[in-house]
Amino acid sequence: MGEIEGLRPAGSFMGVPHATAVRRGQAAILGLPFDCGTHPTRIGCRQGPAAIREQSGLVRPFYPALSDTNPLQTLDVVDLGDVAVTASQAEPALAAIARAAAGIAAAGARPIGFGGDGLVSLGMLRGVSRSHQRLAVLHIDAHTDAYDLVGFNTATTFTRAAEEQLIDVSRSLHLGARGAVLMAGVYGHTRGLGYQLMTGDEAADAGLEAVLRRIHEMMAGRPVYLCFDMDYFDPSAAPGVATPTWGGASAREGLRLIEGLRGLDIVAADINTVSPPHDVGGMSAYLAGQVAMMTLHLMALGGGTT
Repeated sequence: MGEIEGLRPAGSFMGVPHATAVRRGQAAILGLPFDCGTHPTRIGCRQGPAAIREQSGLVRPFYPALSDTNPLQTLDVVDLGDVAVTASQAEPALAAIARAAAGIAAAGARPIGFGGDGLVSLGMLRGVSRSHQRLAVLHIDAHTDAYDLVGFNTATTFTRAAEEQLIDVSRSLHLGARGAVLMAGVYGHTRGLGYQLMTGDEAADAGLEAVLRRIHEMMAGRPVYLCFDMDYFDPSAAPGVATPTWGGASAREGLRLIEGLRGLDIVAADINTVSPPHDVGGMSAYLAGQVAMMTLHLMALGGGTT
């Protein structure tokens, strides 16, 4: 059993047991209640883990489109609570998240992080990459988070990940980027770091089958880190996010995409950017809970590389 340190008690996702340790073959929920506190108009993603857990009472475990088994049982899922972090203190938070994620992965378990804003993914990748070589990232998001900027913020998560050589950028894909951005040259910089990029418009023009074929061809035989930013969904489906961007996926389209990831070896994941102060009736947190449950199904089905 791998004891995970630096945690705070929190609620339970879908009523799974609380734990402070994990073992090989398990999946573990890990709350990441951090945001940079620098968004010009929306601060609140630090409350995301609590909201996802709260709304998870509406989520049901069986999902016949993927499998007719209960992944909470198959993976003996536990909830580890929240990593003890202080919002706005980026570097200490990243270090704490990395330690917790590293402990889970080293024990042979699969962490699912609940953000928190998009910077939490960097801490998770720092930890998970210690146990998984040749790690590929599937980043599903309205933004690449790979800007040509200095420091640690939600726009530089994947810039720093590339610079730190945490992942195989040539086998990693940013999917769904769309809309207005803060500065010129963002997509060119993302590709210049070595990443593959398929914008939302490119994906819509290609069609779901072609998108999924590209993903599976790129990531077959690789351990995969799934990073799912809830602003991939259109604000009509997920209004409670930090940076809502019109023209995104409907709930049905987004969930169909996730269904199509069956067969990937997802060794870790995070679902981020739920901002409860900006949500409507908890619907974004509820949808995030659905994404988490489907991710557990994908982990249980596996891809055979670990």
